[in-house]
Amino acid sequence: MSKYTTGEIAKLCGVTVRTVQYYDTRGILIPSELSEGGRRLYSEDDVKRMKVICFLREMDLPIDAIAQILKEEHPEKVISLLIEQQEAVLSEDISEKQEKLTKLRELKNGLKSQAVFSLESIGDIAVFMEGKKNLKKMRWMMLLSGIPVTALQWLAIVVWIDRGIWWPFIVWVLVAAVWGTVVSRYYFHHVKYICPECHEVFKPALKEALWANHTPTARKLTCLACGHKGYCVEIWGGDGK
Repeated sequence: MSKYTTGEIAKLCGVTVRTVQYYDTRGILIPSELSEGGRRLYSEDDVKRMKVICFLREMDLPIDAIAQILKEEHPEKVISLLIEQQEAVLSEDISEKQEKLTKLRELKNGLKSQAVFSLESIGDIAVFMEGKKNLKKMRWMMLLSGIPVTALQWLAIVVWIDRGIWWPFIVWVLVAAVWGTVVSRYYFHHVKYICPECHEVFKPALKEALWANHTPTARKLTCLACGHKGYCVEIWGGDGK
């Protein structure tokens, strides 16, 4: 079985020689044996124990607490729980950092799309990104809600062509009209627009928004603050107020 000197075990575990010696004096990492010359020698098990101690220290556990854990009849059970806890903390931290990285990249791409940008334009992009997920979720909900209406349309058409019965199609027209009205009101109640000229956020009249030319992310409107008429960026409007 391999034996390690104080310097070797320190190198293997990424600590200083003085740290290994300190743990020895505190009684939590006693060498397996001493050489004839009085040198401390550590075994493979000692290396594993040292790595556990280093892990516990990284979790900010004091030396006295580590000593108590290692004296338990089954210290591995306590350490296992601590590892699971640390894993959960790190996973959450990674998730938060990944979300920040995604926002940072979106901001970077947004700035690339602007030939000239200012603090106002950066603010506009930040507001747009903040509600991007909510907008996407709402659009998906609207799309899914339209599936039954589309299915009813095709059923009515088939019945009309195949059997000459036209009234189901009239029923579909009425249902589609009600659905379209409800969905449109809901949609425009939850979105707002940013003017590219004065950077004010505003909510247009339903009639104007409904009939305006538009792209997936912008709509041609008249700004209520400065009167500019042009494409304004669509953003999430929260509760619609």
